[in-house]
Amino acid sequence: MEIIYAQSRMEFIKGEKSEGCVFCRDSIRDENLVLFDDMCVFVIMNKYPYNTGHLLVIPCRHVSSLEDLTEEEDLALMKTTKMCAAILKNKMHAEGINIGMNLGKAAGAGIEDHLHIHLVPRWGGDANFMTTVSCTRVVPQDVCDTYKSLLPHFQKPSREE
Repeated sequence: MEIIYAQSRMEFIKGEKSEGCVFCRDSIRDENLVLFDDMCVFVIMNKYPYNTGHLLVIPCRHVSSLEDLTEEEDLALMKTTKMCAAILKNKMHAEGINIGMNLGKAAGAGIEDHLHIHLVPRWGGDANFMTTVSCTRVVPQDVCDTYKSLLPHFQKPSREE
């Protein structure tokens, strides 16, 4: 049996964890992966994607509970999720999209203190034998290359801070 390694995942699992929230603007967010950012929400590439084009829609305010979102944040999250879905369908030709949230550690949240919506584009046959047989996920495009191809399709809001 051949063994294939996914070293980038182990980097995340065993890597040193920085203090602060990986999503907060004033903390340790990776600005190189941000596609869209306004006063309420932002869109970022998932650094450790489940599939090519895996996006996260995140409220700017550090909040962990749906109940704590304002009406403005509720609306902005859904409108931005719809925008992302349209871009994934129209520009990446996604045949389907998994959209979801993991609220709380028991639900699988890797980052439970700052809620976020996952959008994972899907294509027929994208979940191949590798995941089943060797517990290895094949992501056919580098996150930075996907970022560069998607960035021109996101509108740039005028953010006043």
